[in-house]
Amino acid sequence: MSTTTRRGFLRQAGGALTGAAAAPYILTSSALGQGGRPPAGERIATAHIGVGSRGSGLLGEFISLPDVQCVAVVDCFRSRRETVANGVNQRYGDQGCAAYGDFREVLARDDIDAIVVATHDVWHVPLTTAFARAGVDAYVEKPLGMSIEEDLTAREICRRYGTIFQYGTQQRSMPHCRYGCELVRNGRLGEIRAIEVIAPAGGTGG
Repeated sequence: MSTTTRRGFLRQAGGALTGAAAAPYILTSSALGQGGRPPAGERIATAHIGVGSRGSGLLGEFISLPDVQCVAVVDCFRSRRETVANGVNQRYGDQGCAAYGDFREVLARDDIDAIVVATHDVWHVPLTTAFARAGVDAYVEKPLGMSIEEDLTAREICRRYGTIFQYGTQQRSMPHCRYGCELVRNGRLGEIRAIEVIAPAGGTGG
């Protein structure tokens, strides 16, 4: 029996629309992909969970991509989530981004392709695994979990359900970071007696 993806279905359905004159009454110019963006059905629909200082920064990076469409933001603070959702809608020129206080409302939707998680650490693995079971891909900020066991569980579930997972450690692959590691490992800095690690505090002091 043949299967089809959600995007494939939308492509087929779009091809069935006949009559150019009728199209403007059905689809907005944004949905049709004008302005250099892919049509709505070809974009990656993202939900952003946790939109504080780091989460908002990530959101700005994602919505700058032409093939990404933010359709939901989740945050426990009502004023924050509504402010962020309104900002997204103003950028897109529509009302396609909804604000939620409970991630389970987003989990119940069937139009989410990927989540972006920037919550407190304790929620990283529970959110990753819950959405992986629903077939939703994830980008998750560090640290991944509260223990190695949690991390391994997240990996196992993502593999089992065939979802794409990206962990927010991309800076470690940047040239200057790799070069620094090479200097240390090759003994170019001499004997290393101590390493100091500095991590900037978030808005809540974490």
